[in-house]
Amino acid sequence: MADRKGSISGLNDDEAQEFHRYWVQGFVGFTAVAVVAHLLVWIWRPWF
Repeated sequence: MADRKGSISGLNDDEAQEFHRYWVQGFVGFTAVAVVAHLLVWIWRPWF
């Protein structure tokens, strides 16, 4: 097992790239929802 090549996650390169693509898409989606929510609250009640 000590001579096994690969990453510490156990994913090969293609799997890691696919995971990264979905991770980034999720992060961008979450950020977009957060920005829209903040803008809507700002329009409703500006906080400064």
